[in-house]
Amino acid sequence: MSKPADLPDDVEVLKALLVASEGRNLRKQDRIDQLEKLVADFKRALFGARSEKTDPEQFELALEDIETAMAVVHAEDEAVDAPASRMTKPRNTNRGSLPKHLPRIEEVIEPEEVTCSCGATRHVIGEDTSERLDIIPAQFRVIVTRRPKYACRSCINGVVQAPAPARLIPGGMPTEATVAHVLVSKYADHLPLYRQAQIYSRQGIDLDRSTLAGWVGKAAYELRPVFDALIADLKGSSKLFMDETRAPVLDPGKRKTKTGYFWALARDDRPWGGTAPPGVAFTYAPGRSGQHADDILKGFSGILQVDGYAGYNRLLKRADDQVALAYC
Repeated sequence: MSKPADLPDDVEVLKALLVASEGRNLRKQDRIDQLEKLVADFKRALFGARSEKTDPEQFELALEDIETAMAVVHAEDEAVDAPASRMTKPRNTNRGSLPKHLPRIEEVIEPEEVTCSCGATRHVIGEDTSERLDIIPAQFRVIVTRRPKYACRSCINGVVQAPAPARLIPGGMPTEATVAHVLVSKYADHLPLYRQAQIYSRQGIDLDRSTLAGWVGKAAYELRPVFDALIADLKGSSKLFMDETRAPVLDPGKRKTKTGYFWALARDDRPWGGTAPPGVAFTYAPGRSGQHADDILKGFSGILQVDGYAGYNRLLKRADDQVALAYC
């Protein structure tokens, strides 16, 4: 009600509107204070002293908090004063696009009356179509394997039964898809095993963290030949790229983390029309010594693109494999 003529004449109703308005103003001021604090924290993390700066991922978290708080303010405004009743500039929103490969579940909403007041039946002249993204929460199911036993009533030639299929976890309950999901959640989505166990428990599936760790270890063992084959294929190339990056690692017994390193060995010949498929393999090492690069590149001869780190110079002293360094 933005015009005086729209205000009610009843005093009690006016008091109620005033109280509601004051409450909205207080909530809005709280939101404004929250936004100002978030912006200050973000600026301090971005432009503050080195001791105040945080990990780059914290920037994303700060932006999420700011955008969420702004959305709350907009939602409150729209709830009080519908957009249709006020002239405002529409907010720039990026709703994204829905991929064509996603399955479509169509629902048709018919009007309550399709018969015209004149007695004739209305016919369709067009329609409005909209799409919304729907997510089905993770569904757990149980694969029941039955192996019937067959015997002959006319002789004693024994019982026939199909052999039990091989399992990734002998005697265990997970399918290969379940183990793959645990691996992707842990290493691609950075979801620790204890949190995954908590998610499963909400579905009534009680799995200990150590059980999940056993699955991951078994999968790592089975995937080792794939890793070895990838490394061997990469080292068969005439030119590769190598770089190392720090990785915090728990230091058992000291209640803190230590610095480890992931060494990346990569190939991508696409920019110059090469036929070899792109690939990358990561090897963990406890340090940054050039000896680790030497060990990883055993059997490789060719051009290695690296940065200016002096640890790679030891590759030039090899007696067997000849490596030429191409600097970035």
